Amino acid sequence: MTIALIAHDAKKELMVQFCTAYCGVLSRHDLCATGTTGKVVSEATGLNIKLYYSKKSGCEQIASSISCNEIDVLLFFRDPNQAIASPEDMNLLRLCDGHMVPIATNIATAEALIMALERGDLDWREIGNPELGF
Repeated sequence: MTIALIAHDAKKELMVQFCTAYCGVLSRHDLCATGTTGKVVSEATGLNIKLYYSKKSGCEQIASSISCNEIDVLLFFRDPNQAIASPEDMNLLRLCDGHMVPIATNIATAEALIMALERGDLDWREIGNPELGF
């Protein structure tokens, strides 16, 4: 499975801690991330991460990958203290809903997704989805 990682600046350290804690699970999957997030996570954990651009451009690249069904899970640690969500952030959430990509926006849901991934509970694309006609 392909897992995308994004973290707002205030949440990058939390993403590093999360990826360090679940390095064993994450290492068995393909990882991609926005530039700065991927760089700090890779340096801290040694995980092999495909890096996209940083900030807005990287979010747009990940959005494009979601649209092409190339992303299976999105871990997007958002800063709840930002007054208004950016259009890029809202687009990512909309695309995940439309393409049935599980998304975690905080550490609690990220842990639930990682545990489900480890158990094999997120392989719904493997068995098909009659609602979507495949």
